[in-house]
Amino acid sequence: MRTENKWQIRSVLVVFSLAFLFQHSISQKNATLPSWAFGPFVRPQNVNPVLSPKPASRFLDPMSNTQVAWESNDVFNPAATIRNNKICILYRAEDKSGVAIGTRTSRLGLAESVDGITMKRRQTPVLFPGNDNQKEFEWPGGCEDPRVAMTSNGTYIMFYTQWNKKVPRIGVATSKDLVTWTKHGPAFRKAYNGQFFNMATKSASIITKLVNGKQVVAKINGKYWMYWGEHFVNTATSNDLINWQPMLDEKGELKQCIATRPGYFDSDLTECGPPAIMTDKGILLIYNGKNKAGEGSDKNYTANTYAAGQVLFDLKDPTKPIARLDKPFFVPEESFEKSGQYPAGTVFTEGLVYFKKKWFLYYGCADSRVAVAIYDEGKSNSKTVKATSKASRFPVK
Repeated sequence: MRTENKWQIRSVLVVFSLAFLFQHSISQKNATLPSWAFGPFVRPQNVNPVLSPKPASRFLDPMSNTQVAWESNDVFNPAATIRNNKICILYRAEDKSGVAIGTRTSRLGLAESVDGITMKRRQTPVLFPGNDNQKEFEWPGGCEDPRVAMTSNGTYIMFYTQWNKKVPRIGVATSKDLVTWTKHGPAFRKAYNGQFFNMATKSASIITKLVNGKQVVAKINGKYWMYWGEHFVNTATSNDLINWQPMLDEKGELKQCIATRPGYFDSDLTECGPPAIMTDKGILLIYNGKNKAGEGSDKNYTANTYAAGQVLFDLKDPTKPIARLDKPFFVPEESFEKSGQYPAGTVFTEGLVYFKKKWFLYYGCADSRVAVAIYDEGKSNSKTVKATSKASRFPVK
């Protein structure tokens, strides 16, 4: 084939590809969310990331008895709640004790904001591995990926990953001020005589509701409920918020409420995000879908991308899904969401908080930074989003 013909063909292919991508982008922008879903979540201009690594922060590590730059490498995967009319962010911070994801020690930092954007952070972590009764579960990997909610009496309940570099477990901690925490240990330690104690467990999203404009932990049928898991979404119930019992199916195995879907953005993982919220249409769970690499992936998204989805569960039966987005409502777009520790692209949602009649969504960016996106219900009548779904698999009744 002559050289000029090769270049002509390549030029045509490039133009065609660009036209396709442009049209795809336009069609996504014009897509709308169903009435049950939250969004659109809009990134405020010129403010993100709201938290980045801070090498100057030091604290006396009780495990090594040395000063450690505890948030020098990365800060990411934040929880969010309200205290004293401020948004408070609990975020995961990694030091430089290792060379890759999962090899360093993680601790949880605290920042607060009067507007949800400008952050004032503490110089020392508020939850970290220590010489306490949780040492065997938290050292040397640390305390990771918090989710936090408030009870109606003002107690904060936090679920986080206890990582000893052997088995990750959902840990429970409580606090009255977000600074001093009481660790209660693995959430499933007592359930079914310890059946799930040594199984890898992560990502607990407790069910909440709005009461007079305040987001608080809810009860359904006399019990507290959480969604949890990363390979599929499971539920668990509790009478005391400390000890939790996973739901099982008729075979005695963990009950799968939703699972991964070949060919979709959540083909590899469906990892629970921030606390779920009860609405008039159902229980809304935001989750983090990971796209497979290779066969079974969604070709619209980069392999291994983390993007955010939504699923609606029945108000009377929290295990029953009634609607689900087929496309993510929030995807990696900014450079800091597609770099750092996770260049495939990650927006990892863990904090959702209602503040001044808006929903603030806090998320980890490529396991390296913290950012925010805002859903203003008063300005979202069109519910225009980047990507969404007809949610046809589970029609709303």
